[in-house]
This record gives sequence, structure tokens and C-alpha cells, in this order.
Amino acid sequence: MVKVIGILGDIGSGKSFVAKKFGYPVFNADKEVKKIYKKNKSCYKKLRSKLPKYIKSFPINKIELTNSILANNKNLKIIVNIIHPLVRKKMNVFLKKNIKNKIVVLDIPLLIENKLNKKNDILIFIRAKRSDIIRKLRTRKSYNKNLIEKFRNLQKPLYIKKKLSNYIINNDFKLSNIKKRVRFVKDKILNERNST
Repeated sequence: MVKVIGILGDIGSGKSFVAKKFGYPVFNADKEVKKIYKKNKSCYKKLRSKLPKYIKSFPINKIELTNSILANNKNLKIIVNIIHPLVRKKMNVFLKKNIKNKIVVLDIPLLIENKLNKKNDILIFIRAKRSDIIRKLRTRKSYNKNLIEKFRNLQKPLYIKKKLSNYIINNDFKLSNIKKRVRFVKDKILNERNST
């Protein structure tokens, strides 16, 4: 049976980077959301009807979304409520498609908040220094401190995510260390599978 790994951690802690290093199929929610904004007309219509003051163009414009989120805290929840069922659908298609793999990885920012994980999923928390996270976030093209704080407020506190996790991987943003740590955790997960 396929082992489902859910990656948890702070915004900018390197979740997507670590997820890829497992070498198995990864469901990256951020990438899927970008595709939805680009191609899904019915999503656009829903957003436009809920946020007519901000959402005016299709493909959905990131600046319009950002402006709506920064204007009012409630708007982010409206967007999440429209996007979340579409992401869930795409995730279910991904899981069905990859049922024969030993491992699949879910890289979804609101994984536990939106109850997308199942009881038997293996949760891995990515721990990184706050100073490293801030440094990394500042190199992003779309860096906006206020926006990041609003997204953080949607998420459960990090200590809860850590507590829920089966494993913790320290990310010091050094490739060789990450590869070693991921290999160690991956071997443990695969061996567990064989011993059950």
C-alpha cells in the first residue's frame, strides 16, 4: 500500500525543496492553485461574484488577489473556501494516479487545517531557523511581509504541527545535509512498511 507523506512547517522553511528530495511523486498545492487561477473559468466567476471590487480579469491576476487579501482579512478566507475544494479534487486524482508507488508526498500549506490528511498518513515537520526563513523569504520576487503574516494566521501554530508530526527534519538550507536527512527518514518509512 502506498505511504502518504504530508510535509508540515512554516512558510519559507523549505517544505517544497525537501518534498522533492524524497524522489517520489509530489502533489504541490501551490503549483496546482496557479494552474487553477490560469485555466479554471468557473473558479474565476465564483471569485468575481464574491470579490467584484478586486477580481476583474481572467486568467486571474495575482496582483488583484493580493490587493483583495491586503484590503480585508475576510477576503483570504473567501478565496481559500473557493480554492480548497478544487485542490482537494486535484489531490484525490493525484493519489489515485499514484496508488502503485511506494510513497507519495503531499506539499500542501493548509494540509491539517483543511483536514486533507488521513489517520495513517506520515507527517514530517520541517524545522528551520527563523533567521534563515526570513532571509529566504526576502529573496522571493513576490515577498510581502503583510501577506505572509495573513497566510500564517490561517495556519495552526508551529508547535501543534511539530507535535502532530511523526518525524522532524532540520533544514539548514545545505543540500548535502538535507539529502542525508531525507534519506534517513525515507529508509525508516520504507522499512516500517516492510515490517508491518
